Amino acid sequence: MRRAALAGAAVAFATAALAACGSSGGGPATAGGTPSGPAASAPAVPGPSGAPGGEPAGEDAREAGPQDAETPDLPKVPADEITPATGTFSKPQKEYLTDRVPQGMDPAAVLQTGQETCDRLRYLVKADRDIAVAAVVTGEVADAEPAVAHLCPRHQDLVDEAALGYPDGTHTGAALRPGRYRAPSPTKDCAWRLTGAKGKELAAGSSDTGRPVSLTVPASATAFTSTGCYAWLPEGATR
Repeated sequence: MRRAALAGAAVAFATAALAACGSSGGGPATAGGTPSGPAASAPAVPGPSGAPGGEPAGEDAREAGPQDAETPDLPKVPADEITPATGTFSKPQKEYLTDRVPQGMDPAAVLQTGQETCDRLRYLVKADRDIAVAAVVTGEVADAEPAVAHLCPRHQDLVDEAALGYPDGTHTGAALRPGRYRAPSPTKDCAWRLTGAKGKELAAGSSDTGRPVSLTVPASATAFTSTGCYAWLPEGATR
């Protein structure tokens, strides 16, 4: 239970800290392309919508925000026309913004969401690395992959590990990777089930302690269902 509480506290701490920073005022982009404060025209970025012990996170739990700039049916600003109101964007920032800025939106607002994603990861890593990876797995830290690739590559190991993990839900077919997995911060309602051909149950379990749990996904598994466990991370990953 301690780890579940830590997870919720860490996510809440990151969100509160970022909100406090965001209230300090705005400023134009510098010559290096890094805004000196959140852009005045940028909408507020919601914090993580769930935490271990709370509502499950996922696509349905995300609130709308600048990250929705990736919606394919919205026309995007051509890369050579993406410029800040003042100063310039650095090359990595420009690469992050390419194909992500809808017509009529301030690119600084889109950039801000990526920078805040990096800030959330930085706060969470300080609290607990496993929680940081799990937050990427569940989508509580949204759009982490492009933000990390262009704005904070020092966190690439978190994204790489998260890509091998599983959030709560049902996972089937090619999405299943045999191996040993651990849920570092399950709730007291954590339960899981592994099934094989024709729905035959291969393994099942539950935990009401809130302490980390582990399981093995065999090569014969065709479906893996998890509820209340938050996120499963691959054991033996580079740490």
